[in-house]
Amino acid sequence: MRAAYQVLDKIKDKLRTSPNIQTVSFGDLFEVDLNKTTIFPLAHIGMGNVTFLEHKLELTMNVMLLDIVDDNRDPSTEDEFYSNTNLQDILNTLLAEANILVSDLKRGNSFTELYQIETDIVARPFLDRFENQLAGWGMDLIIIFPNNNTSIC
Repeated sequence: MRAAYQVLDKIKDKLRTSPNIQTVSFGDLFEVDLNKTTIFPLAHIGMGNVTFLEHKLELTMNVMLLDIVDDNRDPSTEDEFYSNTNLQDILNTLLAEANILVSDLKRGNSFTELYQIETDIVARPFLDRFENQLAGWGMDLIIIFPNNNTSIC
């Protein structure tokens, strides 16, 4: 059975094709060196529960898209709404990446290859998280795919 590998590879490969993602990591986010600035923007994948359905598996996967908030301290460039950071840029860019991933699983190549999302997905923003001011989006994907790699004999 290669089900976990197949789904992880599908999500990893999709994220790696983006010019807006520098690094894709897997596992416990707290084991990733978040102080290493060369890894951002970062997409992080965490594995969740699996539900066994009739001829299908339903895998919950957490995907986080993160980047470092850059604080420009030059007061001459301050904007009352946008402030002196790239926070809105991060939220906009990484939300677009989340949308591309979800759309692929709902109606793109992944969907055609039977890696599918059948429910609505909620992306949750986070701001100034962790010790180096990271911002971005987190979402739980419930991916359904065929359970045809295991024999019951």
